[in-house]
Amino acid sequence: MHPKHPLHNGIPADWAVEWGQDPRGVFLGFGVGEVVQRLRWIPPGKFIMGSPSAEAGRLINEGPQHQVELSQGYWLADTPCTQELWQAVMGENPSRFVGPKRPVETVSWGDCHRFLNRLNQLVPGLSARLPSEAEWEYACRAGTTAATWVGDLDLHEGVDGDAPIRDAVAWYRNNSDRETKPVRLKAVNTWGLFDMLGNVHEWCEDWYDEYNAAAVVDPMGPTVGSERVLRGGAWVSSARTVRAACRFVLDPGNRVFDVGFRVARGQDSGL
Repeated sequence: MHPKHPLHNGIPADWAVEWGQDPRGVFLGFGVGEVVQRLRWIPPGKFIMGSPSAEAGRLINEGPQHQVELSQGYWLADTPCTQELWQAVMGENPSRFVGPKRPVETVSWGDCHRFLNRLNQLVPGLSARLPSEAEWEYACRAGTTAATWVGDLDLHEGVDGDAPIRDAVAWYRNNSDRETKPVRLKAVNTWGLFDMLGNVHEWCEDWYDEYNAAAVVDPMGPTVGSERVLRGGAWVSSARTVRAACRFVLDPGNRVFDVGFRVARGQDSGL
């Protein structure tokens, strides 16, 4: 058994192989073999989900803006799932752009759930899952309100051309050389998360639905649907789609070489 966790009132987290706190907050890490994945604590709170009508590059399905309250904090991996983590759990690698530190891609929503089920068998008590769409956007924004945590797209640059403000935080069409890149090479956001924008689109748990203006608490999307939500933009994306509010959809059975995911974990308390 690991020592009692200093960050959680002395309650042991048997699966934690690292823990601590830095200027970006609290973190825990779990391990599979030699591979360690760090999770960041995302505090509960309220935010405005979606984009304002004047945001450069805005797409129609990003509105209306509405208030969302997330009543409980949660844990979110500081990077997309890497190929080395996928390989350690699943024993194979489906990715087109191969590299241990690159995000896994060419995985369906169902593949991600098979990975999570296997991961939870290998790391009892972890209770890993996909984030909800609201959890994803809240974590990406990290307390900010602009199109990205470093600011809005400059209208003079054009929403589909070069976007220097994106270069600091994201791999997208204009700087990726048309391939994924190893994680953690771009600037981290305020809550310690890397590659939230660009590199690979990330599956969320939700079925896709249109927004309405009503305030909501802990939204999980509709109970049925035909397409699941993707967030974040990817190495192949134009600048206009590499924004916190941008929403994509995909049949959950599809496997595409610009789509991956990120591990989440509820507050629950197995800590």
